[in-house]
Amino acid sequence: MQTFQPLEAFGRRIVIMGPTNAGKSTLAVAIGKNLAYPLSISTSSVTCPIPIGRCGQTLEFHALHDAAILKPGWVMEGNYSGLMPQRFARATGIIVVDGHYLRRFSRYFRRTLLEKERAGNLSGNRDSVKWEMINWIWKTRNSVGRYHGFAEQTGLPLVFCSSLAEVKALGRALESVSILLALT
Repeated sequence: MQTFQPLEAFGRRIVIMGPTNAGKSTLAVAIGKNLAYPLSISTSSVTCPIPIGRCGQTLEFHALHDAAILKPGWVMEGNYSGLMPQRFARATGIIVVDGHYLRRFSRYFRRTLLEKERAGNLSGNRDSVKWEMINWIWKTRNSVGRYHGFAEQTGLPLVFCSSLAEVKALGRALESVSILLALT
């Protein structure tokens, strides 16, 4: 298990990237709560009142995104490559998460079938298993290298979590130092 940089190294505008069902939204919610930062989740009604699957494809979503990144502090997850240049230009730190695709499948089924409310889901919307999502998890099983490459090119503070266990450890590490940051 790796040792993580202190939260201060990531600054006040944190981007979280990674494949579907790797824990991006869950980590974003945890960081946002601990730091009282505005939270932007690409498929959440917090940022996107547009149906899932159409987020990122509309001018309205682009405008909402561009307004959100102008705020002084935020945690934002989502992988819309067309929005990354402006997001990276305002970001102060990046977290890239990954997880083996079989664990991501398992997490998808568990969360979809057993959890009514979860991070990354539209508020009040009951999720259902979708072949499109199963196909997407399979299609993106080797995509984390792309996200990691984008993140490294920015020169921003970066942490890479290669498993869900590391995502959870990062969440615990960030919780333990969030009080110190709030006092500064």
